[in-house]
Amino acid sequence: MRTVVLDPLPGEIEELVERRRRLGLDRYDELWEGTYHMVTGPGFRHAQLDQRLAVLLEPLAQAAGLTATGPFNLGDPGDFRVPDRGLHRQSDPEAVYCSSAAMVVEIVSPGDESYEKLGFYAAHGVEEVLVLDEDRGGLQLYRLAGGHYDDEERSLLLDVLVAHDHTHPPARAGS
Repeated sequence: MRTVVLDPLPGEIEELVERRRRLGLDRYDELWEGTYHMVTGPGFRHAQLDQRLAVLLEPLAQAAGLTATGPFNLGDPGDFRVPDRGLHRQSDPEAVYCSSAAMVVEIVSPGDESYEKLGFYAAHGVEEVLVLDEDRGGLQLYRLAGGHYDDEERSLLLDVLVAHDHTHPPARAGS
């Protein structure tokens, strides 16, 4: 379900956003060029897949000299997305927003906006995007090339093959 509330926001909506912030329920909420996207936390299956990816990615990240994280704010306070995971070349433990990342990971859930974020990630110089989409055959890897993402099979960052089911067409990688 999509809900759009045009400015000026009714007081009830402002109160809801503030209540979510106060209670820590806004952890996955995003701001897309001034449009607030209220996102619920992950479901059980999503969280389970995220945990498995975390275990798999951690040693690969360490071997590549990258720092692995869970969800983080990519962008700036006025325009940011929250990927499920990130691999970073540099890390500032005090940072609330990261301007980019070496790799972001998106786990597709029903009705989410994972693929719509690709253009934003490209504009912020994210080198590789790993998407786990069970409906499209599992893992898909996109590498930044000329301002857009190409579908790839090998991660240059992690030096691993990312095999996916070629019977499913890859999602449009956005520009």
